Amino acid sequence: MSKTIFEGAHAQLIDIMIAARKRSGLTQVELAAKVGRDQAMISLIETSQRRVDVLEFIALARAMGEDPQRLFAEVIATVPTSFKI
Repeated sequence: MSKTIFEGAHAQLIDIMIAARKRSGLTQVELAAKVGRDQAMISLIETSQRRVDVLEFIALARAMGEDPQRLFAEVIATVPTSFKI
């Protein structure tokens, strides 16, 4: 049984965040250190057990060397017009 608590469009957000972290060459531990948190937070996000708020999204994107606007545009382009939250 999956430990994921969020589905649908949220999974697409997480896929994009994981891909960005991997592109950056950072481990979960390194990314967490860059934003002043522990690795468990990144793991919870990447396993869809914890949502990301908009300010965390910006901080994580910047820590990965990504432009938050460009990364968010990627998210917007992948989610369907209608979805449940």
